[in-house]
Amino acid sequence: MVFRISIALVLLLVLAAGIAPDAFNDIVRGGLVHIVRGAGWLYLLVVFITLSFLLYLAFGRLGSLRIGGEDAEPEFSNASWMAMLFAAGMGIGLVFWGAAEPVSHFVTPPEGLPPQSMEAARAAMRYVFFHWGLHPWAIYALIGLAMAWFQFNRNGRGQISDLLQPLIGAHHRGWMGTVVDVAAVVATAIGVATTLGFGTIQIAAGLERVFGIHSDVPTQLTIIAVAFVLYMASTTSGVQRGIKWLSNINLGLAALLLALVLVLGPTGFIFDTFTTTLGGYLNQLVTMSLRMSPFSGSTWVADWTIFYWAWWIAWAPFVGSFIARVSRGRTIREFVLGVVIAPTVLGFLWFSVFGGTALWSQIFGHVDLAQALGNGYETVLFTMFDSLPMPGVLSVIALLLLMIFFVTSADSAVLVLASMSTDQAGDPPLARRITWGVAIALIAAVLLLAGGLDALQGMITIAALPFALLMLAVIVSLYRVLDTEHQLQRRRAQRARRMMDAWIEREIAAQEETRDEASRAES
Repeated sequence: MVFRISIALVLLLVLAAGIAPDAFNDIVRGGLVHIVRGAGWLYLLVVFITLSFLLYLAFGRLGSLRIGGEDAEPEFSNASWMAMLFAAGMGIGLVFWGAAEPVSHFVTPPEGLPPQSMEAARAAMRYVFFHWGLHPWAIYALIGLAMAWFQFNRNGRGQISDLLQPLIGAHHRGWMGTVVDVAAVVATAIGVATTLGFGTIQIAAGLERVFGIHSDVPTQLTIIAVAFVLYMASTTSGVQRGIKWLSNINLGLAALLLALVLVLGPTGFIFDTFTTTLGGYLNQLVTMSLRMSPFSGSTWVADWTIFYWAWWIAWAPFVGSFIARVSRGRTIREFVLGVVIAPTVLGFLWFSVFGGTALWSQIFGHVDLAQALGNGYETVLFTMFDSLPMPGVLSVIALLLLMIFFVTSADSAVLVLASMSTDQAGDPPLARRITWGVAIALIAAVLLLAGGLDALQGMITIAALPFALLMLAVIVSLYRVLDTEHQLQRRRAQRARRMMDAWIEREIAAQEETRDEASRAES
């Protein structure tokens, strides 16, 4: 039922965007304005509560509980696990926004700061850390941990509706659960296709800049076709082979590009930027987390922070499901530190290198990235390479990285979509994976042809509002089951200690009796 309804809704939305894109855009933009103005505070509050809850789990009494049971072992090494988390969770967004977002904040800064000033540069990096740091990973970690626990510790089906079972009982398998699951699948499908569409645009822009291939619709469709073949080959080979191997290759390529820009760029300036921004981020974490602008009337928070929070929330079913799939055997403390803290530090390093280099190039006049920004966010990264040695080599590596990030995001999404639309736990059927693989490729292609990407991106933001409320329900539900499990383990441990104490007492009594008998015999 979930599969059939989801496919039908996705097709209807794509047809609406393709047949009447202008009317569709107007409806979505109008709804987006009302949602952001009326409920923007809710996004900020829910995400802040989520981060606080995850930190409590990691460092509190529940941190020793293990996903899959007390005897479960991790399926993947720490390196492969981290590579898959990073590729699925952020992936292509890091490459797309690594240089573009800091430059955008520098040109149009938050907090009423003067544009293109030193204060604007510091705030630009601080807010980049904020938008790509602890908060988005906490959103992913909450849904991922809940799905992993309900699937591996409570024999769930791997669907979002299972997370509500402690609150609504058996209704999670009725119409209420179906509505939740359909909403999650549709949001995931449209979100993935939209992001892949933007990734296609940036790959096409890179091909035009590096190889002179004109960035037109046939080129973009060719990119989607090539990516389709690659990600279907990856996803049909399973997590242990294709997805794992591509994620490891991707992490290696990302590390190579990061190291080259770090060495070829302003190395000292980059490290200064990292330490300064990290201090400012930690110092103002709570302030930024809850900051709105009711007195100035500025739309900056709505345009950036609230949009990002809504986007991460809408993506949480996809990324959370994939994280759950690869995290069996981890303790809750290990899970939170691995999913929230470690990728955040890697993200900080990435944005320090690319954002720091971009701001250095702009501030000291090596290249005009503000002008490149006017030509589109996708052009900023390749323009920045012109200020460094070996720009051609850097651009080629970036293109490869974009393509593989494209594939890893898609193959992870195909696996998750197939799992979320299947009642059985475990790996979904091959036919369903192929169906979703074809579907997201067609969606991305149709949206590029129809020009409906912006509207569907806004629609994801609107769809995130009920998921924000769902996250609060998941927090309550997850705490209940974890607290119950902790109490059960504590009672089992107490019973085991009592049994051990009784056995020890018996052994001591037996030894004393043996010594008494020996003493009587000697006498």
